[in-house]
Amino acid sequence: MKRSSLALPLISAICWLALSGVAQASPVLVNVRIEGATRTIFEAPVLVEGRNVTTETGGTHECNGTNGGANAESVPVPTAALADAAMLGRFTFDAEWFPSFEEFLVTRIAETSQTGSEFWGILVNYELIPVGGCQFRLHNGDQVLFAFNAFDAEHFLKLSGPNLAFSGHATTVKVTEGATGEPIAGAEVGPVNGNEEVETNAKGEAAITFRHFGLDVLKASKPGSIRSNSLVVLDL
Repeated sequence: MKRSSLALPLISAICWLALSGVAQASPVLVNVRIEGATRTIFEAPVLVEGRNVTTETGGTHECNGTNGGANAESVPVPTAALADAAMLGRFTFDAEWFPSFEEFLVTRIAETSQTGSEFWGILVNYELIPVGGCQFRLHNGDQVLFAFNAFDAEHFLKLSGPNLAFSGHATTVKVTEGATGEPIAGAEVGPVNGNEEVETNAKGEAAITFRHFGLDVLKASKPGSIRSNSLVVLDL
């Protein structure tokens, strides 16, 4: 992963927070991550509230938690967070509108489109949401994940570890199932020192030795599973 790929969304999110704090009613700050077929499309904080959402296929409709009578008042919801992330990350998405449910179904994010057997899923705090993305209420600090082929995924990986490491000394990171904390063996964590990856053991742990100074952005991956969140490590 290129380090610069996270910089623009993070900076934009800070600016969005500064500009939106007064003008918007009851927004919440969540982390939005979008895992496409071959890459992480977006990962950054987003300030979100209920709003109208417009897509090429579906048109413009309210997406604010009142959809389908799910909530009595306008609240922040995942699909609104996706729309805000698209503006911050400068990518596009598309979704169909189903009037009977008052709900969008996301069909494409950036270059990754659904197929006859692979679909976009929405998770909050590593669990698939039980209602639509215009109905599920978000709270401050929630982890919002749009994952391609989510319904066939074996695991939703979570990567944890220190944000500070010392060059030449081993640093331990851990890969778990996001919802349960179950350790995941055989996941690859990297890139380390530019290109190599380190495999996790039966405890879900990987010992990484950095050999240069600066910032590293690590991700965990495993065939059949959804990539992890990023872990930013400063090497001293």
